[in-house]
Amino acid sequence: MKSWIPNFVTLLNLFCGCAAIICILDLRFIPAFWFLFASGWFDFADGLVARALNVSSEHGKELDSLADMVSFGVVPAMIYYVLLLLPVDLAPASPPAITWSWYAAPALFVALFSALRLAKFNLDTRQSENFLGVATPTSTVYATGLMLIVATNPDWAPYVLSRWVLYPSILIMSFLLVSEYPMFSFKLKGFGWAGNETKYIFAALAIGLLTVLWTSAFPFIVVVYLILNLAFPPPSSAKQPL
Repeated sequence: MKSWIPNFVTLLNLFCGCAAIICILDLRFIPAFWFLFASGWFDFADGLVARALNVSSEHGKELDSLADMVSFGVVPAMIYYVLLLLPVDLAPASPPAITWSWYAAPALFVALFSALRLAKFNLDTRQSENFLGVATPTSTVYATGLMLIVATNPDWAPYVLSRWVLYPSILIMSFLLVSEYPMFSFKLKGFGWAGNETKYIFAALAIGLLTVLWTSAFPFIVVVYLILNLAFPPPSSAKQPL
């Protein structure tokens, strides 16, 4: 019975992801952000609970991937889709009709490539301490950051809503999701400096960006993460059981 406790936490991740989609389609971007924040927390917590209870199952691993596909695959695709529908000079307070649009359809590439990413990760034996390609939560943080800028920063919102920003963001993130380029994870090798240099530098830069830009910081934090990985690529390693 206790093996279902981590699964329940995983289902909370899925529930919050579904709720975030509803909020995004309603152009309620701030509640969507908090649902996504909760999704990320539950995604982290289910593993902690499983280890604390000393339980593990193939069923739980598959359920975790299905929940992640919604929260970190479909959700960012919906964010891009809705942002592409918003005219540059239109605030979320004056919502357009959310309907099918061919020019917004490329946003769905993020969902497709997230599915490929998660399927690949489930079978890949090289990813434990670090990743190959961008993890789906990182892709979601970037998309969520664009959404927050539109919701909270009217001076920057027109730039974010430009198709010259959104289309390249979709294409680059889709490519990075399935790329073979090594990316560091946030697991620390102890608390010393040695072996954690890039992670500590990234943490310091992320805190600095949050302090200066606050809700507008998240896309820039992801860009810094990508630049650090390009400059100091980590080694890949064998994946251990979750």
